[in-house]
Amino acid sequence: MTNFPFLADISELPDAHEPTRAATGLERWRTAGAEAGEQRLAAALAHDPVGEALLRALFGNSPFLAQCALKEVGFVHRIADAGPDAGFEAAVSDLAGACRDDANTLMRRLRLARRRVALAVGIADITGAWAVERVTGALTGFAEAALGEAVSHLLLEAAAAGEIGLARAEEPQTDSGLTILGLGKLGAGELNYSSDIDLMILYDSDRIAGAGPEGPQAAFVRLARRLVRLLQERTEDGYVFRVDLRLRPDPGATPPALSLAAAETYYESLGQNWERAAMIKARPVAGDLAVGDAFVAALVPFIWRKNLDFAAIQDIHSIKRQINAHHGGATIAVAGHNIKLGRGGIREIEFFAQTQQLIWGGRDPSVRERATGDALRALAAAGRIGPAVAEELIEAYRFLRRVEHRLQMINDAQTHTVPRQPGGIAALATFLGFDTADAFADALTERLVRVESHYAELFEGAPELAPTGNLVFTGTDDDPGTLATLAELGFADGAAVGAVVRGWHHGRYRAVRSTRAREILTELMPALLGALARTANPDAALIRFNEFLSRLPAGVQLFSLFHANPGLLDLVAEIMGTAPRLAERLSGNPRLLDGVLSGDFYDPLPDADAMTADLDRALGRARDFEDVLDTGRRWAHDHEFRIGAQILRGVTRGDAAGPTLAGIAEAVLRALAPRVEDDFAKRHGRVPGAAFAIVGMGNLGGREMTVSSDLDLIFIYATADAGSASDGAKPLPASQYFVRLSQRLINALTALTGEGRLYEIDMRLRPSGKSGPLASEIGGWLRYQTENAWTWEHMALTRARVVAGPEALADRIHQGIASVLARPRDPARLAAEVAEMRRRIDDEHHIDVPWKTKHVRGGLVDLEFIAQYLQLRHAHAHPDVLSRTTVDVFARAGAAGLLPAGDAEALAAATRLMRRVRGLVRLTVDGARIEEEASEGLRAARAGAGDAADFDALRDKLVEAQARVCEIFTRLIDAPAGAGGEG
Repeated sequence: MTNFPFLADISELPDAHEPTRAATGLERWRTAGAEAGEQRLAAALAHDPVGEALLRALFGNSPFLAQCALKEVGFVHRIADAGPDAGFEAAVSDLAGACRDDANTLMRRLRLARRRVALAVGIADITGAWAVERVTGALTGFAEAALGEAVSHLLLEAAAAGEIGLARAEEPQTDSGLTILGLGKLGAGELNYSSDIDLMILYDSDRIAGAGPEGPQAAFVRLARRLVRLLQERTEDGYVFRVDLRLRPDPGATPPALSLAAAETYYESLGQNWERAAMIKARPVAGDLAVGDAFVAALVPFIWRKNLDFAAIQDIHSIKRQINAHHGGATIAVAGHNIKLGRGGIREIEFFAQTQQLIWGGRDPSVRERATGDALRALAAAGRIGPAVAEELIEAYRFLRRVEHRLQMINDAQTHTVPRQPGGIAALATFLGFDTADAFADALTERLVRVESHYAELFEGAPELAPTGNLVFTGTDDDPGTLATLAELGFADGAAVGAVVRGWHHGRYRAVRSTRAREILTELMPALLGALARTANPDAALIRFNEFLSRLPAGVQLFSLFHANPGLLDLVAEIMGTAPRLAERLSGNPRLLDGVLSGDFYDPLPDADAMTADLDRALGRARDFEDVLDTGRRWAHDHEFRIGAQILRGVTRGDAAGPTLAGIAEAVLRALAPRVEDDFAKRHGRVPGAAFAIVGMGNLGGREMTVSSDLDLIFIYATADAGSASDGAKPLPASQYFVRLSQRLINALTALTGEGRLYEIDMRLRPSGKSGPLASEIGGWLRYQTENAWTWEHMALTRARVVAGPEALADRIHQGIASVLARPRDPARLAAEVAEMRRRIDDEHHIDVPWKTKHVRGGLVDLEFIAQYLQLRHAHAHPDVLSRTTVDVFARAGAAGLLPAGDAEALAAATRLMRRVRGLVRLTVDGARIEEEASEGLRAARAGAGDAADFDALRDKLVEAQARVCEIFTRLIDAPAGAGGEG
């Protein structure tokens, strides 16, 4: 028996899971009553058998409700006496007029009201007095009341500050032009116990009575921020609601308060299907309700499309199928299960209803219900789903919402996850009124499985988009299942991935502005993320793909190409993830992909003469000199991209690509040099009888370039008369003329235009290095080489080759080089100088990583030094040993008996191996980190490039080859130089 009318109708209460805490709570209850002057009330409830059971249920299960009860002894007594309805109504009605208080008083009143509402709703729920719909409706009603007082206060405050005008100061919200839309559970009237409130803050500039000098946007943005503070800021009295403004149009790029015109424009042009689903629940909850109603009415054509084309239906289905549908056969684990977002959870029930509403609601207004249960019943009544399905989903929804509320009541936490530990599960089971944890687990599993089964039926006959798990990027929150899927795929920062993808869905780039582009992208997303995940660094690959996407003028055509050509998508992903230089080229020039689809993309490129003719034809169509520079860059980048893709895909190898890349550079120099000279001559004329040549050194001269090689150049000119000058309007002496012409050519090659940069230029191999003139007269240059040049400069000459210029001057230069290289030399001194130079380079660039094939001991520098040493050592007696290509030198030296046959073969094989590896490494990650960063696919590609069985075998092969080169270098150069066996 009980003396409290409300408690008399209670037949069952949950036991206290923690009896000790319940007993302690009762003692504190009595103390709190005494301290509040309500000792009689406290004692009356504690001594009542049902009242004591109620208090034990609160104190023994919910620390949050316990704290609220201890602060509200009289209010709890009132609920026990008159019931939660009366308590709730009193708590809400006590807020009336709070809008005219100062901010601090208003905040306190709102928080006290929230505490009382929490008690009334909590007691109504655990006693079974209210059904789930009444619980969620009461929470929603309080939210609207709190919002109303807060918004009225802020409107009055803004009007007093002169920021806005009010049409009716006695009713600030009416005709104010400001409207607050509730979305999500607030809009549907289904707030949970510890819910955020999803708001969209809009204003109609035409209905504002007046605005301050900054205009309405500034005023309402400030108001929005103040509203969040009023409701969300935690004080000693707690908080009211956490506020989420992220369901507004493109929240990452828009202010917290938007004009109606801006919002309408967004939905008309960029609104997505998931936003249509979100707006199903939208309704005005505060502010100028008439404005809100008009806005929602204006969105009816957007939300409820009468004629859904095939693409739109596919997009709706792809939204559903982004959530992995399990067709049975797997056990749902109760421990740690997220009852909102997990399998069989609340989100699946909501999605079930919303997707069907989107499909059918345009033609059938009867299914346009905001609340989940109402929507399911309407769909059943319209014959779109079976009545039994609707009732089973509604029953499961109520059960899951009840579990959700108890979870949140424990500590007022916005949680949806069942505890992982058995003790936590048992506590939750007790709070829900189950006798055992197993009974609760069985009941929960039964509902989850039932929901999952019905949800999976929506996927029948539809191909899986995400076979590995969830890939959901709708809404604003990160889906836990999606984060888990991204982690499993190999992405390190799933939240960052979600933010990037949501930005695409919001149409922030031109490529994704159209509805069709976003629909194709949604369908493409699992394949795209899967392709990026297979690269060496998925997160970096996504960032580069995002950069690429940001520069696209349009997306439909490309996304359609990806959809129809999965191999193209794989190539782009591989470039983004493993080839930064190619990724930069592709991002700057997406049309490069056009060439990939041509039938000859992977065919060998023609020789330098043919490429020069091709480039000449392209430059012949240029409108002016600036167009010449851009056309030359486009042409070169197209060809370099093609070679890079061929290396990346293993169609060609790094050593084989060297001559082609050198041919591209030669074509550019041959085609560009005369055009630069023509432009230069417009001002300075020409030097009569003179000639100008470009000499390629290093990898260009040796035709051993990589995709990232710079150009080692020297410029040489010849004149008919030593004192000659140019004949233009601004004449220059020949020496000054060719220096300035050389600088103009360097600028043309290195200038950064809209098409990028052609090459970096290195001029340090000219006479006197950095301190020498840019261009050398041939006679002086030959004298320098004969009389003053260092041994290292003669070593560099072994790879010198005229790449552009008249044939007569080229022959003269080549003859002079041959003459210099064929001079007899002191073998011991030569060995000592070569050995000393190698030691100096090693001191500056020493590295022990075998993948850094240039500077590692036994690497390409050693190989080139050996080849150059052999030429300078033997060319006077064996001129045939001269060659600009390292491998040819070893072959010729072996054939002439200057090297043991085994050494010649070993050195040639080592050169080919390291150039192949270097060619691929320079496209991909830094060689020093190759073992840590390389994906399995990239490891396999590198192994293939080196003709090794696998990645580890390639490493062993490199180490072995470098050791052999070191041994030969020591024997051939260090030992004669007296340097011992270092190396």
